[in-house]
Amino acid sequence: MKVHFTALGCAKNLIDSEQMLALITDAGHTLVSDPAEADAAVVNTCAFIESAQEEAINTILELARWKTEGQLRRLVVTGCLAQRYQDEILQELPEIDAVVGTSSFADIVEALESEEHGLRRFADRNEPLPELDRLVSTGPGWAYIKIADGCDRRCAYCVIPSIRGRYRSRPVASILDEARALAGSGVKELILVAQDVSRYGRDLRDGTTLCTLLRELVKVEGLEWIRLHYLYPDEISDELIELIAAEPKIVKYLDIPIQHVNDAILKAMRRRETKASICALFDKLRARIPGVVIRTSLIVGLPGEGEAELEELMAFLRQQKLPRAGVFAYSPEEGTAAAAMPGRCSREEAGQRRERVMALQSVIMDEFDAARVGGTERVLCEGRDGLLWCGRSQADSPDVDELVCFSGEGKPGEFFDVRILSADGGELIGESI
Repeated sequence: MKVHFTALGCAKNLIDSEQMLALITDAGHTLVSDPAEADAAVVNTCAFIESAQEEAINTILELARWKTEGQLRRLVVTGCLAQRYQDEILQELPEIDAVVGTSSFADIVEALESEEHGLRRFADRNEPLPELDRLVSTGPGWAYIKIADGCDRRCAYCVIPSIRGRYRSRPVASILDEARALAGSGVKELILVAQDVSRYGRDLRDGTTLCTLLRELVKVEGLEWIRLHYLYPDEISDELIELIAAEPKIVKYLDIPIQHVNDAILKAMRRRETKASICALFDKLRARIPGVVIRTSLIVGLPGEGEAELEELMAFLRQQKLPRAGVFAYSPEEGTAAAAMPGRCSREEAGQRRERVMALQSVIMDEFDAARVGGTERVLCEGRDGLLWCGRSQADSPDVDELVCFSGEGKPGEFFDVRILSADGGELIGESI
């Protein structure tokens, strides 16, 4: 069978897709990039916010077209959208032949090979994570590794706990086995992902922490960079800070989602931080980890946010000058506490607020890049863009940050020292030395 596979959403979802890809190919099926050539198609969906749901539905409908115009016989939908709307999705989208939930990816081959229309596979969301092989699709030279899934927090705007279940950490031994295999295949940068990597090990109840895991991962031969996505502010311990500062392999790039800084908005979000605690944490990180790059994510337009709260957030950004930030317009999600809150601004207004914050943040990021000109940075080469090589420094994470483009010697999957010659509009240009 020829199978076309579409992976949507976050890095955690991509790893789920890579596990399904391995199962599909191990079963003897062939992957094809053109849906017109496919006998079956799989869409691994995201459902975190409204725009992600719309993208998933549009992708499903586009692939369903090949049932009449091509040779496509079976359409399987997996992941977060399937899990969240498992009772409605087959009724609303009759083109779908099978749905597979977020804890049932091991059933993907059955879902493809079955002739049953309306097949459903939904296991307990709180079961331990399955240990499955992966067909790694990233790189060259880097890969994600999922160390936990699910979430025990109940942020007022977020549907993740209801989709992914409670927080479950993978055993250290399993993670190390996978890390060694990835390093053996040429992976030099390992990016740890979970809804909250800083909470890793709490549920194991044997004393295991993120520090426990990191002290073992840095011993893996071949790994040179270990990057952490995402660290929640209230879980960053002094022990973790000291380990990050002292260990050369741990990248000095910390993705710490804060979402807002106004205390009333943070409380409405059901966050555990205050503006004072966030500022104190950032001051501590800068003092203890020289050169640290802090990235965050922000939400504007939550019910209760007015001009004063938005200006407080922008003043915070002017003062903190965070070199990396993603800004999102609030999306009311069915079943969340925030969706029932009064005082929500329109979608258009939320979008305009996002544009204002992003305009400010663009200036801050340009200033950060300008300060890098004349310096030399280690860059993991990812390939060519026209005449130049492109790669990432420690200050740049895949898909969310810029690339460093450089002339001279280069090779995908290898490190090069690059002298930064110019910065213009979010693009760094340099030469390998």
